[in-house]
Amino acid sequence: MVAMTDDAGPAARLESGRALTYTSWLRSLSNPELTALFAARPDLMAPVPAGIAALAARATSKPTVLRALDQLDRFGLQVLEGLLALGDPRFSGTPEGTRREELAVALGVPCDALDAPLGQLRTTALVWDDAGLLRPIAILRDILVEPAALGPPVTALIGALPLDRLNRLAADLGLPTGYADGAPAERIGADLTRPGRIEELLAVAGDAARPVLDRMAWGPAHGSVSNAQRETSLATAVSPIDRLLALGLIIGTDDHTVALPREVALHLRDGRLFSPTEAEPPPVSGPIVDAALATRAAAGQVFTVLRSLEELLDAWTADPPGVLRNGGLGVRDLKRAAHLMDTDEAGAALLMETARAGGLIAPGSEVDGEWLPTVEYDVWRACDPARRWLWLVGAWLRSPRAAGLGRGKDARGRSRNVLGEGLDRRFAPEVRLDVLAALSSAPAGCAPDPETVSARLAWLRPRRQGAAFDELVRDTLTEAETLGLTGRFVLAPFAVTVAAEATADSFASAPSGAADSVTAARLAAELPVPLDHFLLQGDLTAVAPGPLVPALARELALAADVESTGGATVYRFSAASVRRALDAGRGAEELVELLERHSRTPLPQPLRYLVADVARQHGRLRVGTASSYLRCDDPAVLSELLSDRRATDLGLFGLAPTVVASRASRPILLDRLGELGYHPVPEAVDGSVQISHPQARRSVGRAAGSELAGPPVPGPELRMAAVRALRAGDEAETAVRHPVDTPGSEPPRSPTATTLAVLSAAARAGGRVWIGYLDSEGIASSSIVEPASVDGGYLTAYDATKAAVRRFAVHRITGVSPLDSEPAR
Repeated sequence: MVAMTDDAGPAARLESGRALTYTSWLRSLSNPELTALFAARPDLMAPVPAGIAALAARATSKPTVLRALDQLDRFGLQVLEGLLALGDPRFSGTPEGTRREELAVALGVPCDALDAPLGQLRTTALVWDDAGLLRPIAILRDILVEPAALGPPVTALIGALPLDRLNRLAADLGLPTGYADGAPAERIGADLTRPGRIEELLAVAGDAARPVLDRMAWGPAHGSVSNAQRETSLATAVSPIDRLLALGLIIGTDDHTVALPREVALHLRDGRLFSPTEAEPPPVSGPIVDAALATRAAAGQVFTVLRSLEELLDAWTADPPGVLRNGGLGVRDLKRAAHLMDTDEAGAALLMETARAGGLIAPGSEVDGEWLPTVEYDVWRACDPARRWLWLVGAWLRSPRAAGLGRGKDARGRSRNVLGEGLDRRFAPEVRLDVLAALSSAPAGCAPDPETVSARLAWLRPRRQGAAFDELVRDTLTEAETLGLTGRFVLAPFAVTVAAEATADSFASAPSGAADSVTAARLAAELPVPLDHFLLQGDLTAVAPGPLVPALARELALAADVESTGGATVYRFSAASVRRALDAGRGAEELVELLERHSRTPLPQPLRYLVADVARQHGRLRVGTASSYLRCDDPAVLSELLSDRRATDLGLFGLAPTVVASRASRPILLDRLGELGYHPVPEAVDGSVQISHPQARRSVGRAAGSELAGPPVPGPELRMAAVRALRAGDEAETAVRHPVDTPGSEPPRSPTATTLAVLSAAARAGGRVWIGYLDSEGIASSSIVEPASVDGGYLTAYDATKAAVRRFAVHRITGVSPLDSEPAR
């Protein structure tokens, strides 16, 4: 463990005289550098390490290192592999390190080009500085086994050979045999690495052997050869392979495998580690599209997404679909949703998964087993269109759910369902952000070819490559077009800043978007202005030439049914739709006045007659509770009903000329008479009409996040608090303890609000305070502490009087007094 965490290998001395180690290098970092480390590798502070030694152990553990490697681009990975290849000549022990100039020459790039990748490697603590040497942590050699596709060094390969083979190899190289002049392996290794020696041996091997070496030069460094450990020498060699084995230019590692020594490969590569060194990402290219048309197409798609999702969730309020046993949505419900939103099943699946990620829908109670809108849906619907869209895009960018996986089957051959299990991909948020970054790097008006986007992401995330990754990239491009981030596959101008805003801490705490959102302002300028008018036509339809203001849209949707959508929305009036408005409490005159006020065309006579005819029949019958009764001012209507054979199942009988009783309950009577075409309305005990409002059903919970999601990047205040706790814990572990005496006066006393304010300020500033504390047994004491964080009702602080890190219950702190503090490191 010491070798792993310390990466021990003295090259420099600390002021104390001890050799510099990885742990001591971490301890020498400044507070801003440690906060940058926690930002780059948030898993290192979950939980906060007890000290620097614990941080070093965690930073060099294989799982956390693998996560850090996944964040490197191809050039950064090449730089890291170069450090491993050049800084480990013996292939044993700890890598010795490499100087920046030597690395630049081997990579074939200027030294300045190494600033960015080396800065990232140092920030993530994968590489550390040791007296001018760049040293990668030792665990990387177990992960990147063949850096730069190079085999082991020659000393590592010949060190495993038996003595008789070493003697034959030494004899062919013209070296003494046996142990008289030192260890044979070290003597042979020194001769093979002597300047100019490999070129001499290549001449001896002959031109016929060169193609064998050329095939292995750029990797893989291992090849298959029958009887690879044969006894051979220059005198008995009958083939190019025999001569290469006799000269040590290739070395057998088992009966069927030979390896090309690292030094030989570098000589064949003329000292270059890679061909080529990819210091710059490949460009994103594609056909040029009219930018104005692309922007209008994206803005139109934004409007379509918002309208479609609102229509779906309003429909689910009245008639929610069921939740399958696996927690998903049925195939039939998916098809119905796609038909309602006027899109294909893939687009419907994306919008529903995005709504779930944004907390707009969630399963109801276990008894109901239905997908319902949540209370947050009402908040979302009250926002302006631009912020509603930003809410959805932010949820999409942060969600690990991949809607495109719903088209296939899982490993067991079972179909995946939308909103169900098996649609999680941990790196999905990262891919979406990378795709948006790739699109933003394209020239203005460029609709990038998917192949060029995939090539750029292959450079950006070389360790993520595979069929699943490529499929997710393609799906992301399609989803960006569906959500309106792109128009004709060109990134919209208002979407350039969406990635930064939608993933910001302020957005996570307020999903509706910040008040000064640049994205929302740009999108609002592109969206059509809501209209307060429509066009009534003689065929009982109304045409809205654009989006209507919300209040008018709700009123028109109440009195008419949407017939078609697109650039203009067509509403159709019918007896059922008009009756729906009357049932909701709208009067006939009120409805006519609404239509006349907002229509740019005269109210057609057929529509006026329709409203009057429905209103004339509406409410003539009134249903009350007696169990139950009918009341009507027109005795002829009741006589007609009593003689109607279709109503015999209701058990009707007359009580008076204007009153009829029924043996059926009031709800049954209302529904049955409505089916018979009488359309009654309920009334209260005082005779007033009861207006029925549709029940807005809501889910009480929010869909849980995926367990595959990685740890979120903590905010700057939390990272700084973690650094202070880390420093305090390290001081408690390593420093000579000299407890600080508390002041001689009585412990301080202060109001709770003042206590919290002073503690929070001290935690932010890194100051010291004097607190009075009452423990669980009622014993009062006082301490001088350095607050690290105040969270969840507890104060975490370094207690200078005890020389240890402690937690204090805030409600037990009787008072606080600020003290002069030492400046933070």
